Amino acid sequence: MEPVDTGPNPEILIQLVTMKMPFGRFKDRLLCHLPVSYLEWFSRKGFPPGKLGILLGAMYEIKLNGLEYLLEPLKKKQNYK
Repeated sequence: MEPVDTGPNPEILIQLVTMKMPFGRFKDRLLCHLPVSYLEWFSRKGFPPGKLGILLGAMYEIKLNGLEYLLEPLKKKQNYK
């Protein structure tokens, strides 16, 4: 029997409000604060490989689907606005 997907991985959500963009125009900005236009550009050009690409893809899907409210409790816990 395959495991049942229980929804978003909480660790990924936590990383979205704590990890900063390591390069580029928005270097040092929290991933959750990246503008959707930047995430759309990555979506067209290709997300970077590895963990960063997974996180950027997740942030893109969250913003695209209006799910940013999922991050609000985590932002408050991390003392971010």
